Amino acid sequence: MNTRRQTLAKTAALIAAPALVSPWARAQDKFPSRPISLICPWPAGGASDAAVRAIGEAMGRALGGSSGGATVTVDNKPGAGGTLGATAMLTAKPDGYTLTQLPLGVYRLPHMQKMAFHPVNDLTHIACVTGYTFGIAATADAPFKTIKEMVAWAKANPGKLDYGHTGTGTTPHLAFEEFAAKAGFTTNPIPYKGSAEILQAILGNQIPVMSGTTEFFPHVQSGKLRYLATLGSRRTKAFPDVPTVRESGWDTISESPFGIGGPKGMDPAVVKLLEGTLLKVSQDPKVLEVFDKFHQPVIWMDSAEYSRYAVRTFAQERATIERLGLLPKS
Repeated sequence: MNTRRQTLAKTAALIAAPALVSPWARAQDKFPSRPISLICPWPAGGASDAAVRAIGEAMGRALGGSSGGATVTVDNKPGAGGTLGATAMLTAKPDGYTLTQLPLGVYRLPHMQKMAFHPVNDLTHIACVTGYTFGIAATADAPFKTIKEMVAWAKANPGKLDYGHTGTGTTPHLAFEEFAAKAGFTTNPIPYKGSAEILQAILGNQIPVMSGTTEFFPHVQSGKLRYLATLGSRRTKAFPDVPTVRESGWDTISESPFGIGGPKGMDPAVVKLLEGTLLKVSQDPKVLEVFDKFHQPVIWMDSAEYSRYAVRTFAQERATIERLGLLPKS
């Protein structure tokens, strides 16, 4: 039987036996047929919220939302170090209509405290899209103007350096604590639910220093805040004169990719469709404009690579937590 006859025979068999076509396959033909909920596990108003909303709007455009197809609505669930979206995946149907942003804390916090979800076993990793740039900023009237001066002040005033971060166990918190340990000073860390709350606190002079994402850049440009150092591996394009923590003398680098995930057990065809949609999102000019505003690079990983990243990062985060002495005592 030649190839054409084989193809026709297979097609005829499928037509004659519709019961063999799974409900998932039939659902895939119509996906998406209703709005998709995209969880942002951070408060409204911050850099994360802006990025997730831009991603959601672009997903809607790519999926045909403007022509009557599905739209993507963003649902803010702040708290718990950015893990409430992953927790919500435990009860969400694996049909592609409930998705979440997956920040780095999803792979770290389960090592620090008991969490309902397992970041590898309980999630479908659809695609990684971008990542955060982290930095340290201070009020304009703080008693130090550089990162080295801040370290000297903190050493001269043990335990008196208040600084805000995005939640216990998040990257801005642990990166600052690792830096402080290597520099030999103590701190008074103050957790907030997200970027918007930290900005409100530091601009209101409730705290003199913050460790967070680059949502503070506009306030540095206006003169209200001072940018002391970046926690990334390279200086930022916007402030090329501001050093990294590492080149200032302390070997601390913290970079944080993030992507979009869903519940475990999603139909591979739906995952593939959403993966392709997110690839288009990563090239969308409106999304890139938001990424540029907050100095977030495009970090693309397809579902297979992102799943491998999850396994690798989960193991690496345990090593980091152990090195900082933050593993729970059994």
